[in-house]
Amino acid sequence: MAQQNFTKIDYLIKKLKKITPVGKPKEAEPIPARAEKYEIKEAVEHQPEEEVKPFVQPRAETIKLPPDLQKMGLQPATTTQFPSYQNIKLPITDDKIIAGLHQPITSSIRWLATLALYLLKQVHLALKVVHGKVIRVISN
Repeated sequence: MAQQNFTKIDYLIKKLKKITPVGKPKEAEPIPARAEKYEIKEAVEHQPEEEVKPFVQPRAETIKLPPDLQKMGLQPATTTQFPSYQNIKLPITDDKIIAGLHQPITSSIRWLATLALYLLKQVHLALKVVHGKVIRVISN
């Protein structure tokens, strides 16, 4: 008979099963208590309706600067007097974006979180974790 080269630990596993409740493991992703819906709005220039188009001349809200002024560092002002907004919907929640950024680079959730973060940066928003909650912060 061959000699066993290890010490049995079956009693430790049985004790652990009694202590740990059956259900979701500790490593599982936390489930948010309520689903919050965010609407990110992006300014879009107003387009005249078909009925009005023959009677008005559309003019772009942003002014094109000559190249020599752009070389000096001037940028056109993009504030409009009558802004209209277009809703932007993110594919995942803010909590999942932060969690996804810490996943391995081969994971698809990592790429989806990176895309969502890119969309937020396009509308000058950033995510910040404060006291365990993810909040949106206006960035420059």
